[in-house]
Amino acid sequence: MVTVQAKPEPLKIDLARTAVVVVDMQNAFASKGGMFDLVGQDISGAKSVIANNKQIITAARKAGIKVIYLLMSYTPDLSNSGGPGSPNWYKEFGLAMMNKKPEYKGKFLIEGTWDEAVVDELKPEPGDIVIRKMRYSGFRGTSLDVVLKTYNVKYLILTGIATNVCVESTLRDGYFLDYWPILVADATNNAGPPITQQATLWNVEALFGWVTSTKDMVKAISGK
Repeated sequence: MVTVQAKPEPLKIDLARTAVVVVDMQNAFASKGGMFDLVGQDISGAKSVIANNKQIITAARKAGIKVIYLLMSYTPDLSNSGGPGSPNWYKEFGLAMMNKKPEYKGKFLIEGTWDEAVVDELKPEPGDIVIRKMRYSGFRGTSLDVVLKTYNVKYLILTGIATNVCVESTLRDGYFLDYWPILVADATNNAGPPITQQATLWNVEALFGWVTSTKDMVKAISGK
C-alpha cells in the first residue's frame, strides 16, 4: 500500500489493484484544428494537461499499473449514437454540432479519424487498453467494468477532458460501482467557464472521491 496525498484526506491505495483511466485525451478536445478549437471552445489549458497526463502515464507504466484510454467515438453512420430518439443526439457536443451545421457532418469524433484519435504526445502503447464509448460515462454501454474486474482493480486514477462532463460522469459511475476514484485536478481540463472545474473538484472532494495533483500522484506511484 502507498499513501496518496489528497483532499479531503490522504488515501492509501494498493498499486497492484490500481488503474489509470485517461478520459478523452483526443484531438477533438485538446488539439488545434480539433472539434473544441473549431467551434470556439477554449483549449488553452490543454498543453499543461497533456504534459501532466504524460507524467502520470509514464510513471504508471513503469510501476506496472494498467493504463486505460477512453475515447468518445461514433461509427460513421452514427448508429451507436442513440439517434434522434435519444437526448444524446441533441446534447452531446459533437453530435449536436454535426446535426446543426452541415459543414461539420462526419467531422467530429468519428471512429478512425484524426479528430477521434488520442493526441500524439499520449499515444497508447502495447499493453494499454483502449475502450470506445458513446456516452459521457466510460461505464455506459462499454466493457470498462468487466475489464477492471478482470484485472482486480479497486482504485481508479482519473485524468482527462472535460473535467465536468466525461471525467466526472465516469468518476461518479465508478463510485456507484464501489471503485475508489481519485481525480488528478491538474491533469484535467473543463468545458465552459472556470466555475465548472471548481464545481467538479468540490463534488469529488466532498461526495464522490479524492482530489490530488500530478506531483503527489507521481510521487505515490514512483515512491520518490
